[in-house]
Amino acid sequence: MQPGQKFSVIPGAFAICRLPAKTPLPAWAGKAFTSITRTADELSIVCEEPRLPQDLGVELRIERGWALLKLHGPFPLDAIGVLASVAKPLAEAEISLFAISTFDTDYILVKKVQLNQAISALTRAGHTLV
Repeated sequence: MQPGQKFSVIPGAFAICRLPAKTPLPAWAGKAFTSITRTADELSIVCEEPRLPQDLGVELRIERGWALLKLHGPFPLDAIGVLASVAKPLAEAEISLFAISTFDTDYILVKKVQLNQAISALTRAGHTLV
């Protein structure tokens, strides 16, 4: 994503969850915006906070309070520097990010309390909020 690319804020509050690797996919996952990644070490799920169950269980770790930014693609899979063009201004503004890539585009989660700072950092770097 070279400067001048567009991004938007997806409404809502999001959570990043970690479960043991062999956990079956929970019924609450997979609705609306969801990203699911299973590795040999863990099952990670990013979802809307309201989708989380009341009974969380002892093996579910949750980081709440994230905002979701969509980078407007599609970007070719061989595009170079897409995440770097977003990560650099956020890092310079001391804003942590959690990145998710799909076939067509990328999504960035930042803590909701830092959303306005993130938008400012990205727009100063030449990106456009739509």
